Amino acid sequence: MLQKVWVSSPGSWALQESNSHRQGKKRCWKCRFVRTIIQHPCRRHAPKRSRKERMLRKIQICLCFCFVSGILYEISLLSSCVFSYLPMAQQYLTPEQVLSLGKSIIFLETTERLEPPPLVSCSVESAARIYQDRPIILFMRGLNNETALDMNTSYAAFSLLSSMKNVFLFPLQMETVFQETPLLQWYNQVVPEQEKNWVHVSSDASRLALIWKYGGIYMDTDVISIRPIPQRSFLAAQKSRFSSNGIFGFPARHKFIWDCMENFVLKYNGNIWGNQGPFLMTRMLKTLCNLTDFQGTEDHSCQNISFLNPQRFYPIPYPAWSRYYQVWDKSPSFNHSYALHLWNFMNRNRKVVVAGSNTLAENLYKTYCPSTYEDLIQNAKHRDLPEPEEVE
Repeated sequence: MLQKVWVSSPGSWALQESNSHRQGKKRCWKCRFVRTIIQHPCRRHAPKRSRKERMLRKIQICLCFCFVSGILYEISLLSSCVFSYLPMAQQYLTPEQVLSLGKSIIFLETTERLEPPPLVSCSVESAARIYQDRPIILFMRGLNNETALDMNTSYAAFSLLSSMKNVFLFPLQMETVFQETPLLQWYNQVVPEQEKNWVHVSSDASRLALIWKYGGIYMDTDVISIRPIPQRSFLAAQKSRFSSNGIFGFPARHKFIWDCMENFVLKYNGNIWGNQGPFLMTRMLKTLCNLTDFQGTEDHSCQNISFLNPQRFYPIPYPAWSRYYQVWDKSPSFNHSYALHLWNFMNRNRKVVVAGSNTLAENLYKTYCPSTYEDLIQNAKHRDLPEPEEVE
C-alpha cells in the first residue's frame, strides 16, 4: 500500500495513510522515509529479500541521492538561488567561483585599512539592494587569507556588510589578479614605495584586470546605486567627450579592456594623476569613436560600446561636489540616473553625513543604504553618551 509524505515542522517528517485505509487496521507507521519516497510497501508486507539485495538497494539509493544533490548544488551556483544559502556559504566560496558567474559588481579598497568608512559601506549596501540577483564583491588590500571575518568581528562595517546575503569580502591579491594580463610585467617592475599615486594607480590596474578576466561592472567606493544599469558594455561619460573610469562594465575577455591594459603599460606615467584612469579610457575610446557633445539626456554608442550620458552617474559635476553635503529646498529626483558619484577624491575637508542634518547625502543614505544609516546613528549616540564615572 502506498503512503503520502508531508513536512510537519522543520527537520521532521510524518506519514499519513491513504483515505481508503483510514478506518482499517493500524498500519505500519515506522516505515523508513526512503521506502516511502520510492513508494514501497511497509516492511511487514514486503517480500523478503536477501541481505545482499537489501544492501545493494541501500547503496543505490545513497548514490542516487548524492547525484541529485550534486546537480542541485551546481544549478544553485549558476543562478541567484545561491544567495539563499548565504551568509553561511560565503565562507566556502572562493573569488573565482563567485566571479565566474560573470555578473559581479566589483568594488576595490587599495589602501590597507580594514574598517570601511560609511560612504564605502553605503556604496556596497546600495549595490547589494539594487542588484539582489548579483554578487557584490569588495576586494580589500588589507585583508589576507588568515583574517577572520566573522559576525562578531570588532569591525562594525564587516558585520553590517557580511550580513547581506549577496555581499562578499575578499583579499585583493594583485599578483594573482594580474596573471595572464599585460599588467603582470609592469607590476613586477614597479616599486610602489616610489610611486606618487600608488593607491590610485594600483586600483586603476586592478579594475581593468578583474573586468577583463571575469566581466561584470566596476564601481568606485563613493558611488551610490539607485537603479539597475541596463547596458552590458558601457563607459560612463563624466562630461562630453571625456570618459570616467569610476564606473564601467564589459563582458569577460572584451577586446577594449585588453587594449586598455596594453596602453596602460605602454603609456605608463605614475606621476600624472588619472593618466592610467579616466585619461586612459578617454584616449582609447577616441581611437574607436568620433566623440561628439551630448545634447539632452541621450546616450552615445559606437563599436557596440555604450557611452552613457553624464546624467547617468554625474548629474552633479565635480566642481559642485559639495552640494551633496548641503541642504536642498527640494531634493532632486535623479530620474535620469543609475547611480550617483559623490566625488570623495574632491572631499579633502572630509565632509561626512551627519544624522539629522537633512543634507542631500543624508537623504540618499536613508533611501539607498538604510542599514549603513542606522549604524551611523547608533555610532553617533554612543559618542554622545557621557563617560561612565570611575569608581574609587
